[in-house]
Amino acid sequence: MAFDSKDTAAFKGVWVFCEQREGVIMSTSYQLLSEGRKLANDLGVELCGVVLGKDIKEDYLKALGGYGADKVYYCNHELLDVYTTDAYTKVICDLVEDKKPEIFLIGATNIGRDLGPRCAARLHTGLTADCTHLDVDVAKYKEFLKTTSTIDVDNTVFEENTNLKMTRPAFGGHLMATIICPRFRPQMSTVRPGVMQTQPYDEAGAAKTVIENVNVALSKDDIHVDVIEVKKAAKKLVDLIGADVVVSVGRGISKDVEGGIKLAEELAGVLGGVVGSSRACVDAGWITADHQVGQTGKTVHPRIYVALGISGAIQHLAGMQDSECIIAVNKNESAPIFDVASYGICGDLYKVTPMLIEAIRAAKAAK
Repeated sequence: MAFDSKDTAAFKGVWVFCEQREGVIMSTSYQLLSEGRKLANDLGVELCGVVLGKDIKEDYLKALGGYGADKVYYCNHELLDVYTTDAYTKVICDLVEDKKPEIFLIGATNIGRDLGPRCAARLHTGLTADCTHLDVDVAKYKEFLKTTSTIDVDNTVFEENTNLKMTRPAFGGHLMATIICPRFRPQMSTVRPGVMQTQPYDEAGAAKTVIENVNVALSKDDIHVDVIEVKKAAKKLVDLIGADVVVSVGRGISKDVEGGIKLAEELAGVLGGVVGSSRACVDAGWITADHQVGQTGKTVHPRIYVALGISGAIQHLAGMQDSECIIAVNKNESAPIFDVASYGICGDLYKVTPMLIEAIRAAKAAK
């Protein structure tokens, strides 16, 4: 029977593309499996991880069950060792056409941003890029809207269905748009790394994971690009997503950029954290793009987030507002950052930050 993306009733199950590099599963995969588990539970269906590669360790495949996967489709082939768009697209599309999942999630990594659109186009379905929230249950979606939108949810009629509601920033982050794909399957989305929370690892779940080895039909004739060499950049990038503490700088450091960044580094040092920034600092060339937090940067969930001289534009808030504790320092008492801050200090960051550093050092010394 020919594959028909319009035959929505024939599709069932939630899939997550579990990206690996050099045989190691990327942490984004665990985030997506954790989110996929919630969707699968709401739908009452199976959650499956999809792994492409060569000679991946079985322990790594089993571990996917520890983060929610019921089954892992393992596509093992020498031509899948190094990522190429042609090879990965063919293998994934062949598998989707055979098994027919209703939802397929892909991390919005460099590979995911390349792979997702190609697969969606070949499967003749839609894809929502850079999602920050997913729902299939209408009641849960309404609760989400009550805290994130200005919609009068109680007096708005919602169509009752289990279509995937894919929410993402739009118009430069000034609006949040929810997109659905009601007429085609699978419903596909790429999800921003760091947005979804990883569930605690479940040893029992890992132990009972079913690994299904897929018969891969792939030859060199299917691939139109030869990977001659893979070169890694030696540049050291800041790990914002995995940081427990992030100290970010904004446009407020403009009067002394070097001094402002140095203060942020010093404060991050005493707190055991890393330095982040708003987009304004990156655009101005004051700091490199790997430090950027926000809608067009990285989404972070640290235990402590310190915002120095950041006004709190919606694009920046989208990347840090779910931090456990937010400390804001800004001269403008009406800055939007204070609306989400756990603690707000209205003052000059060049005067306040040294005081914070001194107080933290004194507290540590007193222990």
